[in-house]
Amino acid sequence: MRRSAVAAIAVVSSASLLLAGCSKADDGDSGNKGNAKANAATTGVVNASDKKGGTVTYAMADAPESFDPGNTYYSFIYNFSRLYARPLTTFKPGPGEKGNELVADLAEGMGTPSDGGKTWTYKIRKGVKYSDGTPVTAKDVKYAVERSNFARDVLSNGPNYFQQLLADPAKYKGPYKDKSDKGLESIQTPDDHTIVFKLNKPFADFDYLVSAPQTAPVPKAKDKGADYTKSILSSGSYKFETYQDGKQVTLVRNEHWDAKTDPLRKQYPDKIVLNLKVNQATIDKDLMSGDITADLKGGGVDAQTQAQILAKADLKANTDNTYGGRLVYTAINTKVKPFDNVECRKAVQYAIDKVSVQTAMGGPIRGDIATTVMPNDLPGHEKFDLYPSEGNKGDAAKAKQHLKACGQEKISTFISARSERQPEIDAATAVVASLKKVGIDAKIKQYPGSKYFSDYAGVPSFTKKQNIGLIMMQWGADWPTGYGYLQQIVHGKAIGQSGNTNLSELNDPAINKLLDDAIANTDESARNKAYVEVDKKVMEQAAIVPLSYFKVLNYRSPHGTNMVASAAWSGQYDYLNIGTTKK
Repeated sequence: MRRSAVAAIAVVSSASLLLAGCSKADDGDSGNKGNAKANAATTGVVNASDKKGGTVTYAMADAPESFDPGNTYYSFIYNFSRLYARPLTTFKPGPGEKGNELVADLAEGMGTPSDGGKTWTYKIRKGVKYSDGTPVTAKDVKYAVERSNFARDVLSNGPNYFQQLLADPAKYKGPYKDKSDKGLESIQTPDDHTIVFKLNKPFADFDYLVSAPQTAPVPKAKDKGADYTKSILSSGSYKFETYQDGKQVTLVRNEHWDAKTDPLRKQYPDKIVLNLKVNQATIDKDLMSGDITADLKGGGVDAQTQAQILAKADLKANTDNTYGGRLVYTAINTKVKPFDNVECRKAVQYAIDKVSVQTAMGGPIRGDIATTVMPNDLPGHEKFDLYPSEGNKGDAAKAKQHLKACGQEKISTFISARSERQPEIDAATAVVASLKKVGIDAKIKQYPGSKYFSDYAGVPSFTKKQNIGLIMMQWGADWPTGYGYLQQIVHGKAIGQSGNTNLSELNDPAINKLLDDAIANTDESARNKAYVEVDKKVMEQAAIVPLSYFKVLNYRSPHGTNMVASAAWSGQYDYLNIGTTKK
């Protein structure tokens, strides 16, 4: 599901900070001490409650790329944004795999396909109002899709599926350049509560696609382009009270939200506060003391906190350790020499000691060794290994053979990682050590996660200029199918000049065709077989080095209610209806 956040931030140097964080939980002020069980939120609802009131507080170590629902691609903001932005469909809050159940949200029901799956029609719920009291209309949904997909020079962070799929994208320059009210001809709004999407080909997963916050309505008159994030008009149960860029956002109840128009949201807390750029050790401490409700990124506690938690049964009982459909990998940039030669890419595949990477990220509790692009918990996954080595510790001899076949003895390159994500830097460090043993000298370049895709790793011209041949990445499916996982990281049409997530810049006609043909096929089993074939072809191209099927170790706040660790949100807690026992 969506571009995922890698766990944790820098390890704190003072153990006393971490130990101080245990005081309230240890002295019996935990709220659910004695009843908590490890992984409880992966199988059921922890602290189920319909109690209203109080403040739910989140924290994160960085800041999101944007709170604009049309300009983001991190799973934690997809999750969080539903509090103030209603897409056509969404995932019903539920533990584990139950969280993958797709349901109608702003739409009355699922889409009605016609024309062999090339036309999809949705009915918008009547009576839905924005936080200023004005009604939500189908035209607002149409405009939201137009702005988020056809103004990539202004809003570059989200996926570009609609740009690829709609019937007439080449003729349309986006709402900031095309000032007419007509907009895209391939999105029609015959009345205020009907929206029709005309596609250039059948698309079996379209109900999943419209779960993206890009379909959350935006009224054209209120849009401010890149500055819309400072004055977002809410269609959800909460609205923005304050917005301090890079510091804090505060949400309060949207008084114009009506439960009769919304079967999903419950509007439990009075207020929701998100603190930004908080040290990860402080986040962990505040989680264990109950001072905050959740780490918004949902990427897990840091290394020192993990060791402390696993050593104490009462602390471990408040944790959830789950896969969440993610892969940690190193993308090999096929456009940066000498990695434009597949033999050099195969040398990297064989060189990396994956056990050392796993250890650097926290051991088996943080994930299993990976050999495929598709995660092991994604429907249709098939296990195989094209680059085997004894104990998954790499094969230096074979790596050197492929280097020789590539015409290289030594390679100098750079590997990028996100500066505030210590486990990602640690993983990159382990990769660098492995490569050095076979003659590949890779130096780490660190960039902030909030701009990793918009300004750095996701900008092909930048990676070429900086000689970044290797890019650290973690990916979760946009929705729980092979297409929802693979398309944005391996299809040639997904390559963008900014906000790019096909970091390998892989553009293989056979892979593209397999994906295009599969999504038009109504036979689910045939689609799944095609996705496995794509997986194998990507590995044959050696464009991605799978490192770990990532698992998170999240700590449940003792005061959080309605806590479920959802597979739909990469193992994060579903934020839609979390409440608190604290006032």
